[in-house]
Amino acid sequence: MAGCRGSLCCCCRWCCCCGERETRTPEELTILGETQEEEDEILPRKDYEKGRRYEAVKWMVVFAIGVCTGLVGLFVDFFVRLFTQLKFGVVQSSVEECSQKGCLALSLLELLGFNLTFVFLASLLVLIEPVAAGSGIPEVKCYLNGVKVPGIVRLRTLLCKVLGVLFSVAGGLFVGKEGPMIHSGSVVGAGLPQFQSISLRKIQFNFPYFRSDRDKRDFVSAGAAAGVAAAFGAPIGGTLFSLEEGSSFWNQGLTWKVLFCSMSATFTLNFFRSGIQFGSWGSFQLPGLLNFGEFKCSDSDKKCHLWTAMDLGFFVVMGVIGGLLGATFNCLNKRLAKYRMRNVHPKPKLVRVLESLLVSLVTTVVVFVASMVLGECRQMSSSSQIGNDSFQLQVTEDVNSSIKTFFCPNDTYNDMATLFFNPQESAILQLFHQDGTFSPVTLALFFILYFLLACWTYGVSVPSGLFVPSLLCGAAFGRLVANVLKSCIGLGHIYSGTFALIGAAAFLGGVVRMTISLTVILIESTNEITYGLPIMVTLMVAKWTGDFFNKGIYDIHVGLRGVPLLEWETEVEMDKLRASDIMEPNLTYVYPHTRIQSLVSILRTTVHHAFPVVTENRGNEKEFMKGNQLISNNIKFKKSSILTRAGEQRKRSQSMKSYPSSELRNMCDEHIASEEPAEKEDLLQQMLERRYTPYPNLYPDQSPSEDWTMEERFRPLTFHGLILRSQLVTLLVRGVCYSESQSSASQPRLSYAEMAEDYPRYPDIHDLDLTLLNPRMIVDVTPYMNPSPFTVSPNTHVSQVFNLFRTMGLRHLPVVNAVGEIVGIVTRHNLTSEFLQARLRQHYQTI
Repeated sequence: MAGCRGSLCCCCRWCCCCGERETRTPEELTILGETQEEEDEILPRKDYEKGRRYEAVKWMVVFAIGVCTGLVGLFVDFFVRLFTQLKFGVVQSSVEECSQKGCLALSLLELLGFNLTFVFLASLLVLIEPVAAGSGIPEVKCYLNGVKVPGIVRLRTLLCKVLGVLFSVAGGLFVGKEGPMIHSGSVVGAGLPQFQSISLRKIQFNFPYFRSDRDKRDFVSAGAAAGVAAAFGAPIGGTLFSLEEGSSFWNQGLTWKVLFCSMSATFTLNFFRSGIQFGSWGSFQLPGLLNFGEFKCSDSDKKCHLWTAMDLGFFVVMGVIGGLLGATFNCLNKRLAKYRMRNVHPKPKLVRVLESLLVSLVTTVVVFVASMVLGECRQMSSSSQIGNDSFQLQVTEDVNSSIKTFFCPNDTYNDMATLFFNPQESAILQLFHQDGTFSPVTLALFFILYFLLACWTYGVSVPSGLFVPSLLCGAAFGRLVANVLKSCIGLGHIYSGTFALIGAAAFLGGVVRMTISLTVILIESTNEITYGLPIMVTLMVAKWTGDFFNKGIYDIHVGLRGVPLLEWETEVEMDKLRASDIMEPNLTYVYPHTRIQSLVSILRTTVHHAFPVVTENRGNEKEFMKGNQLISNNIKFKKSSILTRAGEQRKRSQSMKSYPSSELRNMCDEHIASEEPAEKEDLLQQMLERRYTPYPNLYPDQSPSEDWTMEERFRPLTFHGLILRSQLVTLLVRGVCYSESQSSASQPRLSYAEMAEDYPRYPDIHDLDLTLLNPRMIVDVTPYMNPSPFTVSPNTHVSQVFNLFRTMGLRHLPVVNAVGEIVGIVTRHNLTSEFLQARLRQHYQTI
């Protein structure tokens, strides 16, 4: 019986041991090499289906963004063609009639009437929404880099941008519609997934998806790529543009979606344009707003080649010259932009309209006088067709029909009027495909005039793009080089269209300093893969040459706006700095339990986007807890946080056979033995008293003050998490608080959907009605803060800080020391090139 009892006892002990094994943690089972069978699925089926539905909706939204962007491009192209044909039809007939009667001044007045009216309308639209001015690429680049530019992706901005670029291009300004297409696509990408607009407040849908900045940024990336694809018929180039020039935060899943969106935009625009212009729906013959046509030598010229290995040397030289010209263009435009910022923008808005009208007046007079006076009569080419497909026949027909014969006899044409008195796209096709010759003097004069006027125009208060003017200016430069090589050196084998294309690439690359995406865009636009090598070499040389003197035009305008744009990486010498060298040590923080009056004071006196949630480390905490419920709640929260750490250490010591610090182990054991230890045995208090000396008293209902002493300002603060400004304002608006006589558990709880309901336009603290709030009420922010944000050590290298900040798309990066105290915070401003250079100079001075 005893043996039985012993056996039973052994069995009982074994059973007890079995019971312990069944309740082991997964970490313990992993250490012991055992597995635990789980009855439930790792991922509940409803969550799995919800994830699949979310992904399917995302693909549908991406497709809708591409289609809508293509339709926007169709709208702009249709009306630009309509207004341009109306204008040039009336003026050309007037010029032909007045050239016989001697009333050319009347023709000039008609042209001025058209152009000034269109430009005036474009300027008025910019007055309605100032952010619609320019190409919008610098603003989109800033947005994708993580900087929120006010109004950049609003519906009103889209309407003003689309209508404004329509009128500015039709008004004869040296601007393009391709750049604003990128901005328009970005606005479509930002607004369509939200299914709401501040401009149409009454139109709202209950669409619970994509309520975060990361999702919105991804859709803006897709929209920008769709804009490039619609403008140039280059979906792959659009994807690379979004990756190279725009997005700072990229992931593999985004690549397919952006490419799909670009394809949707390209083929939507292609489908409708082909049907409208050719009457053949579904033929897909016009891939983009700007078509370069097919580059092909004449069948009668057996010695002609598109390019040869010997031509690469000329292309490199053209790249160098293009880089120099681009740097000059950027330098002049930067000086003009600074002049406008000092002398035009501070004045009444009407001054901006008058400047736009002045630019239009001068441009119109120069175009008219140059076309009538400076042009030469050149012999028309006998060959009229190259290529056999309907699209190429259409291109050739457009080239031949756009020839202007002002004041020239039969079978000749006015070369200057052919370039100036046509839409810019037609002039580019003339330089690419016109077999007839252009006079070197005409090309030189056209290049100089166009260069100066385009530089003056970019920056006025109208929606304006820079791609097409740069391509046209560079094409004239390339055609001039081809003429010189043919006439002076006697190189009869060269193809003028190739040199015009390389010249366009060289000048555009020297202005915008893009390489990968621009190479692919030009290859897709020409539909000629053999141009890949010369275009790539030319763009690389142009970029390297221009970078010796200044930045690209978009980076220059970003810098003039003072936007803290982050580069791709830091310089090597910046690793001499640590996080403690660049962080902001003067913190504005909140407590886990804070009075409403403190929160309102902090929010109204600062503009910070997020605040650390901290508790103070002070002596004599027992005395503070006795008479104040608010201080007691904060100290209890800090204790519970440390006890959680102690419990984690205890579990680790059991499963990993490691040992925690004696302080944490003793405190954990004491907590398990008695949940409420005696005051004389409060090990947590003893631990804090041994580590810190008492600091000046500051009650949590007091907001940070500028009158604090250094000792008060830099007291040790235990870091618990981050909470956003928008979250704090939402809590105040919805009255989430509790009174001092109540427990914090009585505070109402908001779900994530309720917290994100007002996204992306949260209430402003200055619009809050304070009479509805009791300033003595307390807000418990701990359920809504981020308890585990990314943090770095004070000794972390700046390059690591920069890579973490940029790769993860952060806006705030707390600097936390080894004992869990926050000692500073790193924001975007602390990682800009100018700030790092200044801190590096200080570092050298202290050595």
